[in-house]
Amino acid sequence: MRTVLVTGGAGFIGSAVVRHLVRGGTRVINLDKLTYAGNPASLKAIENAPNHRFVQGDIGDVPLVLELLRSEKVEGIMHLAAESHVDRSIDGPGAFIETNVVGTFRLLSAALEYWRGLEGEAKAGFRFHHISTDEVFGDLPFDSGIFTEETPYAPSSPYSASKAASDHFVRAWHETYGLPVVLSNCSNNYGPYHFPEKLIPLTILNALEGKRLPIYGKGENVRDWLYVDDHAKALALILTTGKLGESYNVGGRNERTNLEVVETICDILDARAPLADGKPRRALIEFVTDRPGHDRRYAIDATKLETELGWQAEENFDTGLARTIDWYLDNRWWWEPIRSGSYAGERLGTKG
Repeated sequence: MRTVLVTGGAGFIGSAVVRHLVRGGTRVINLDKLTYAGNPASLKAIENAPNHRFVQGDIGDVPLVLELLRSEKVEGIMHLAAESHVDRSIDGPGAFIETNVVGTFRLLSAALEYWRGLEGEAKAGFRFHHISTDEVFGDLPFDSGIFTEETPYAPSSPYSASKAASDHFVRAWHETYGLPVVLSNCSNNYGPYHFPEKLIPLTILNALEGKRLPIYGKGENVRDWLYVDDHAKALALILTTGKLGESYNVGGRNERTNLEVVETICDILDARAPLADGKPRRALIEFVTDRPGHDRRYAIDATKLETELGWQAEENFDTGLARTIDWYLDNRWWWEPIRSGSYAGERLGTKG
């Protein structure tokens, strides 16, 4: 596709998608509201690229979205704009309903009106790609099971419930109105430019600064980790070659307990940047009261994506985590303003 509208393109996954598409020659119209986790600094590497246009705006602003679609002759939409942090959804679920559910509905309304006005090849080639999460499936036992595209939805948090609702709306717009859609559900992402409220970047920065490293419960909860650049490549592939009406699971096949993740970060940082007192960072680990509704385990089966579309993750967890830590060590300019401003590392999600 020559021109794609990316929503949420200043966020963590969205900015990775935008950088990937722009570097590949696609013209990207980047629509982002710039809420707390949207960061224009994540787009610095492509800020002067002639095929990147940034627009600060809301996905719920139907006239704005329609104007962008029509004036830019957009051929595909990649919808990543979302409130995404479980802990914040516990403290304030209203924002998640407004953005993830109502916002998606309004974006779908604009996309449908635009698509209906297209003709010929432009209409036949248009795609709406909705990007979602494996958390819509609920959780798995610690010792068995894996999420497939046929796994029933069973969301556990306000965040995952809002994403499940948006998934259902996208499918309904395909079945009822014929809107050409594809969907994808991913496992936990990590990598550069990750807002430091999530486990991996928060642990890296706290450990780097010698601060305590809180872990929920006993650290037994398991996640399947996916390097963000691998995810971006998968999303671009799904947009252009995915079968209409189908969903594709994107996972890294890298299951780790939260405790294993934190311990690995400690060990890598001890080797890269030892603490002044020489103490191992594992001594900073502190177990804290678990959050409400904490899912036990997520695990993605990406077989459909791998066999039908030919995607393969390039990073395993060890190589991807090392690259991520090195990026945070080398890019204080990006995260230091966040730590001193919008998010200093405080615990969220305690109101449940």
